[in-house]
Amino acid sequence: MFSRKSAVMPRVQDMLPGRDAPIATAETHFVNGNALKGPIPKGYEKAMFGMGCFWGVEKLYWPLPGVHITAVGYAAGTTPNPTYEEVCSGLTGQNEVVLVIYDPKQTSYAHLLKTFWEGHNPTQGMRQGNDTGTQYRSGIYVYDDAQRDAALQSKETYNASLKAVGYGPISTEILDAPEFYFAEDYHQQYLAKNPAGYCGLGGTGVTCQISTGVAAGA
Repeated sequence: MFSRKSAVMPRVQDMLPGRDAPIATAETHFVNGNALKGPIPKGYEKAMFGMGCFWGVEKLYWPLPGVHITAVGYAAGTTPNPTYEEVCSGLTGQNEVVLVIYDPKQTSYAHLLKTFWEGHNPTQGMRQGNDTGTQYRSGIYVYDDAQRDAALQSKETYNASLKAVGYGPISTEILDAPEFYFAEDYHQQYLAKNPAGYCGLGGTGVTCQISTGVAAGA
């Protein structure tokens, strides 16, 4: 947080090597007590988002109906099993992301997308508010074609709404979900453990005009 790192993705030859083994993290969700690494209940689905400092992003999602687990971590880069310090160096390509495990019968993927678009400013490129660097980029990481279609359609809809009030084009990347690397224990549900902690998220104030019915991908 409050970092001003390179806003350019590092060259492959400059990226840190990382490690073969996962770094240590929490076993259970601090807020609801569910096992952080599963198993995932039958019929539940996964979603992954990057929208700035992951402390605030995670807090947007864990109160939603049907959300079983939220976890913060790193994804969409090259360095395997990175540490927070390595990600902050700007030499991993990894983004700060939140993994959401949810019941689509209670919360639709569209509801998660609406929360995503309205929870940050997706036009800022490699930063979010005061946080600058490649790990703060806006990203939606999709697990199937239905999620991809929903993400692309919602991006088009929200882009038009933002343009109408003077914002520039959306810079959000929409990619197939990469491997998710859990962040360290102290980052998990950080703002529940530290209610007065930093949260640099700030939306545009523009409503995302998409349906949020209970059907997955609706």
